[in-house]
Amino acid sequence: MTRPNRRSHTVPHAAPVALIALAVAGALTACTDNPTGSAGAAGGSGSGPLSVISTDDACQVSATRAPSGTLSFAVRNEGSKVTEFYLLAQDKLRIVGEVENIGPGLSRDLVLTAPPGTYYTACKPGMTGPGIQAEFTVTDSGAVLEASGADADLVAQANTLYAAYVKDQTEQLVARTDEFVAAYTAGIDDAARALYPVARTHWERIETVAESFGDIDPRMDAREADLEPGQTWTGWHVMEKDLWPPASGYSALTPAQRREFAELLVADTEILHDRTRSMSFTADQIGNGAKGLLDEVATGKVTGEEEAWSHTDLWDFQANVDGARVAWEGLRPLLTKRDAALDTRLEQQFAALQTLLDTHRRGEGFVSYTELSPAEVKALSDAVNALGEPLSRLTAAVV
Repeated sequence: MTRPNRRSHTVPHAAPVALIALAVAGALTACTDNPTGSAGAAGGSGSGPLSVISTDDACQVSATRAPSGTLSFAVRNEGSKVTEFYLLAQDKLRIVGEVENIGPGLSRDLVLTAPPGTYYTACKPGMTGPGIQAEFTVTDSGAVLEASGADADLVAQANTLYAAYVKDQTEQLVARTDEFVAAYTAGIDDAARALYPVARTHWERIETVAESFGDIDPRMDAREADLEPGQTWTGWHVMEKDLWPPASGYSALTPAQRREFAELLVADTEILHDRTRSMSFTADQIGNGAKGLLDEVATGKVTGEEEAWSHTDLWDFQANVDGARVAWEGLRPLLTKRDAALDTRLEQQFAALQTLLDTHRRGEGFVSYTELSPAEVKALSDAVNALGEPLSRLTAAVV
């Protein structure tokens, strides 16, 4: 799921490393069987990637099945709305892989590994609503999905590092959230406002993992502008608006309401913490997770839409970049073996983006996003795009 509208999922969206909840309805799929062949080739066969054409009212996939192994989907948006594409697990509550923010006339690739089983493809024109889905079968090719030999050791190392990072960030999220809600419920608003972006940093660094839990993500991180009809608004951004209220037309939350929202946020944060204790990650999940985090920057942070009331978007921006960098760094030993030139380019683009971000620091944090000029916003957007292109090729290079 993407930033501007991902939270509009009443049952949400995920990532790479993320497997997310999504309620999807209806289906329209053009179907032809994919020929079987080498499971390691694109699309799980020797025939190249599966094509996906997304329009405003259809999701046409070139096949309804493919052999297990590495799957590659070439997604093109021929509609008038920005779209997303997902491969969902059989329960439709987990996102196996996704590509987001595909503008009209643009194409994006999704590369992942998948064992045999029943899945669902889904397009989401406009990035809102339930989307368009169809059943997709991965047949047993007999392929061994795990890397072997030295490569297997490098993948295991990347998993160990990333799993430890996720655990550490959720532990810090619990601690900082407790501090934030203590100040918020006590009515110490200046302290709560100072703690708000600090606590959210730990959420944003692992956002694609957090989004993989479709029941808690919309409760914790939904934005007011993205609510579905009838959806109850809870979570971080309710309290954000209460701490940075609009100049007129806003009724402040009562102490009892503050406690209610704070207690739910704390409880959901504990659930996230507990669920991430035993998570493990494959190379494609880590790579797609890095890409998903940068997509979050491109579709929410760089536009200033994420923190509509506090304007602390640059804190979130930095945290998403931090998480993407950690994911890439864990894969570097494998990437340098497979594509050293791509690794060098990623190193350069991460450094360039970080240098630009550092120019907007103030003390231990960042300036308000409202202080940036249009030229400064454009420079950040250009740097994100410059990193996004090579980062979109990371997964294909390591699986």
